[in-house]
Amino acid sequence: MIKSEKKYKELAVALKNNNIQVVVEAINKLREEEPFEGAIGLLAKFYDSTDDKTAHKIVEGFFNDIKDKSLKPEIISEIQRKWKGRTVSMLVASCWQSGLQYPDYLSDFAKVFLKGDFATSIECMTVIEESVHQCNRETRDEIIRIINDSPLSYSNEKEMITKELIQILER
Repeated sequence: MIKSEKKYKELAVALKNNNIQVVVEAINKLREEEPFEGAIGLLAKFYDSTDDKTAHKIVEGFFNDIKDKSLKPEIISEIQRKWKGRTVSMLVASCWQSGLQYPDYLSDFAKVFLKGDFATSIECMTVIEESVHQCNRETRDEIIRIINDSPLSYSNEKEMITKELIQILER
């Protein structure tokens, strides 16, 4: 990932444009370039601020296609921000849909699992399940502790998926 103020500013301007075609072109351009610092945050902010279904699909497609491992820390950072539930859910879903593994971030996903709405929690569980086989027993036990120590773990809405997640981690 490179640092480029010029590319960052260009993307910011394109995303503020009310013309969906300009947004599409900017996102398509991102697919062809080397990733630059801040692009993930700009796209998350744009997604969070718009209700345009076409824009949502384009951003979702971009995130789902991410293959560059260097972007994982920035994606995790955005997942932890105070976005609308649909934005966090989309970001988490893109983690498993992209095919990238996140074993070094499973405790982060466990925390989002606890705080998130039901849909986000399901997405977090999927990411954890996809990556947990790369973790040692100590890491799995730490995630189980995070979940069991939280008062949010067994709320009525999430009780069943919390139990299922614990079972996944105990394997």
